[in-house]
Amino acid sequence: MYNGLSVGVAYPWSSLDSKPETRQDYIRKKGLLAMDCRRTQLGQLNSANTALFVCDIQEKFRPAIWNFKAVVSNTKKLLSGCSILSVPVVVTEQYPKGLGVTVAELDLESIPIALKVEKTQFNMVTPAVEEAMISTLCKDGLSSVVICGIETHVCVEQTAIDLLARGISVHVAADCCTSRTNQDRNLALQRLSKIGCHVTTCETVLFKLLGDKQHAKFQEISKLVREPCKDVGLFV
Repeated sequence: MYNGLSVGVAYPWSSLDSKPETRQDYIRKKGLLAMDCRRTQLGQLNSANTALFVCDIQEKFRPAIWNFKAVVSNTKKLLSGCSILSVPVVVTEQYPKGLGVTVAELDLESIPIALKVEKTQFNMVTPAVEEAMISTLCKDGLSSVVICGIETHVCVEQTAIDLLARGISVHVAADCCTSRTNQDRNLALQRLSKIGCHVTTCETVLFKLLGDKQHAKFQEISKLVREPCKDVGLFV
């Protein structure tokens, strides 16, 4: 007996098809689950429950957006790394009829894209994206989203707020985000940090997803990040 419960009997939380679970086993599993949740809240990433959201990096924005070329270069690296690590990718395009399609440099045709959506709303979480988040994006359920794109203070920020409200951990890849002005970008990143987003970088994201030098994809990621990401003038 243990606090009135017989060790080894099947408790209500035990599956009828599994062997009986002891109270100690149950407590241990609950503790590990709580620890995993806490790690996610603190900013850990796992490729099994993480998605990459690429927001509106479109051709017509090119002449108007601050540091556009560097941000596209960094985003290309982030996309490549997530592809190597089998992280599902969601791409949106804001009114492509007027603003053009995603820039050719990102070479979306060479990367497995889980979902590509046209939109007019600023928030990336359209009904189609919401459905994918619930049902198909991640085999272990969606816990974390890495977001990058244009504009930081509009579509990226509104998407991050929506995701946080749903209980999803949000990582904003700051060196893959921009706006028409640097001050709008930097102030948005400050706001996003204050409301609970993890403001981070492409390289940090990739190494968090790796987690261990023994990861099967370590050499590929190591080669990818050998050349540092472009400096995009982030605040300090």
